[in-house]
Amino acid sequence: MGSPEKNENKGFFSSVSSGLSILSNAMHRSVNGLLGYEGVEVINPEGGKDDAEEEAQRGRWKKEDRESYWKMMHKYIGSDVTSMVTLPVIIFEPMTMLQKMAELMEYSYLLDRADECEDPYMRLVYTSSWAISVYFAFQRTWKPFNPILGETYEMVNHGGITFLAEQVSHHPPMSAGHAENEHFTYDVTSKLKTKFLGNSVDVYPVGRTRVTLKRDGVVLDLVPPPTKVNNLIFGRTWVDSPGEMIMTNLTTGDKVVLYFQPCGWFGAGRYEVDGYVYNSAEEPKILMTGKWNESMSYQPCDLDGEPLPNTELQEVWHLADVPQNDKFQYTYFAHKINSFDTAPRKLLASDSRLRSDRYALEMGDLSKAGAEKSSLEERQRAEKRTREAEGHNFTPRWFDLTEEVTPTPWGDLEIYKYNGKYTEHRVAIDSSGSSDDVDVKSIEFNPWQYGNQGTN
Repeated sequence: MGSPEKNENKGFFSSVSSGLSILSNAMHRSVNGLLGYEGVEVINPEGGKDDAEEEAQRGRWKKEDRESYWKMMHKYIGSDVTSMVTLPVIIFEPMTMLQKMAELMEYSYLLDRADECEDPYMRLVYTSSWAISVYFAFQRTWKPFNPILGETYEMVNHGGITFLAEQVSHHPPMSAGHAENEHFTYDVTSKLKTKFLGNSVDVYPVGRTRVTLKRDGVVLDLVPPPTKVNNLIFGRTWVDSPGEMIMTNLTTGDKVVLYFQPCGWFGAGRYEVDGYVYNSAEEPKILMTGKWNESMSYQPCDLDGEPLPNTELQEVWHLADVPQNDKFQYTYFAHKINSFDTAPRKLLASDSRLRSDRYALEMGDLSKAGAEKSSLEERQRAEKRTREAEGHNFTPRWFDLTEEVTPTPWGDLEIYKYNGKYTEHRVAIDSSGSSDDVDVKSIEFNPWQYGNQGTN
């Protein structure tokens, strides 16, 4: 929905607002006293579970692993654990955070349609639906690997898009990304901030996302809602993203405000998204409604937010078919992201696909994945020691740190800008006509700039 202060007498959605205050408190089942753990709260998204202990024993953890992990983690309650804790591979998926950033490109055809569209309000319908479409993938309960400093991810062969992401900072963890086709450019600086709450973690997207539609040069800014991961250790892990998503047309002042409803008692409201497209005078023009795990629809409305006569809801996006019973809850597009079929010719040695820990986990070898993860982390520490001993600062290769610092709802953010060098690099490779290409799968992972790790 639109901003609460603007929703008085808005008609179509005003009756919904009273139900939005039903928060997940009603479905909490504390296991304090039952299991002997302090700070643990098990939340069942379906509600109605009277046996808290039985619910707490569910999930992916073995009892002994769960108790051991809790002993290690409980001291971090209230802390930002983004990069301060070494986590077991049992909770990981075979993908890095850079690859997860690329999942936003699955339904990029919506940005193509926005660029082709002349109606300024429908542009926001298309672009906000694009922003919502990734939340089905974001509900996965597995953690992606933290990228090594200097790590990259490249993707081609999807909708004419070239996508590149690079890990530009280790402390704090920050990534930068750029994607482009004939219709749009996409630029993001991402810095996640977390708060560990015992059996859950709040994730705050301290980032800036900008989309430029090429035909008219329209620039769009996206502010997503925060995310909460419930039942990390005890119970079945699940994800919710309650709050507002705001996309603003910085060129015209128009905006769309969409409200992600919190999961209520017995799952009421879970997945539901409602809101309006407003003009620059903050008057509602189009209502939007749907579920972030299914589809989104729109309908023209009057100044009170009521649907216009002789109009009906029109679907703008729906979820593509997904694999059944996939081990990591992957979509078909997520599998494409991991595939070398989406890799360009002469893949960068710093690419996430080449990580030995990621590949071992994909092959189902948790023991090797854990050992390789520890090895990569130690090599990263060694590179840092070498770099600091030689008096060097890490410098990203494909993105430049600007002097711009932008405020976000969760803190200030330093902005990295795509420097265009990757485009030049890729043009040089594609125009070389060289026939000495090596099998990309045989390339050794190497994101390091200094020391005996070598260079890219």
